[in-house]
Amino acid sequence: MTRLAVLIPTFRRPDSLERALRSVFAQTRKADEIIVADNDPGGSARERVAALQADSPCPLIYVHAPSPGVSNARNAGFAAANAPRIVQLDDDESAPPHWLGALEALHEASGAGVTFGPVQALAAHAGPVLAAWLTRLYSRDPGHAGGLIAKPYGCGNSLIDRDRCALPSPVFDPAANEMGGEDDILFAALGAQGVRFAWAPGAEVIEHVEASRATLAHAARRSFAYGQGPSQTALKSRRYGQLAAWVAIGAVQAVGFALALPAAAIAGPAMAAACLNRLVQGVGKMVFIDAAAPRFYGVAARQA
Repeated sequence: MTRLAVLIPTFRRPDSLERALRSVFAQTRKADEIIVADNDPGGSARERVAALQADSPCPLIYVHAPSPGVSNARNAGFAAANAPRIVQLDDDESAPPHWLGALEALHEASGAGVTFGPVQALAAHAGPVLAAWLTRLYSRDPGHAGGLIAKPYGCGNSLIDRDRCALPSPVFDPAANEMGGEDDILFAALGAQGVRFAWAPGAEVIEHVEASRATLAHAARRSFAYGQGPSQTALKSRRYGQLAAWVAIGAVQAVGFALALPAAAIAGPAMAAACLNRLVQGVGKMVFIDAAAPRFYGVAARQA
């Protein structure tokens, strides 16, 4: 059996980190090593990890990555891992006991370089409309059958096989340290190499949306950032015709969903949330400049 590491990047979430770790300890397919990459300059996760060492069924490795940024944390974890297969679980996620085995089995059967699984968001601190909005933002289950898929997804709940991928150095682009999108950059590069991606529908995890993110302001910033993505990509690639098209699409989207919002609100929380999400994404497509991009990680997170 190929050795497998679970990597959990973390930033000032000790209780959530412990929940994630205990869910990994309880897996039926035990990890060969578990790595916690702590991005807090003060090393706030160190004591919690040390306290859990005795409960871990495999080596539990603490790595301090004090330089700000989500890419820096992931890169530190990859550098510390000895196993060729690295599974990433975010510190606000937890997994049922069958998760790791299901992810590995599908990965092995598919021959893919990277395999992804579903994410189900749980927004326990939010009202109906906000909970529906956050669920749309943080859940991931496109309904694929198990096997090879055409496009990649995000890092959370993914298995990257270093034997099947020629990873860049560093693995994750430091340019994404504050805004995120480090996974999009990596997987686009791997796809260009011909690396294959797979989907494991039975390897689901839960994302616990904590109270600090259960606000309308946070949901709007996330939707805005998602909307900016295609316009910013077109700008950085100097595809100005494509950029103009995305801006026009954004304008139609923003106006259309603004007009539809009263009816959507009457239809119920799910429709209202979908409408708000698309409306704000439309605005993001129009306001694509980097200066307006929300910062969620790195220095911005430490100042929050």
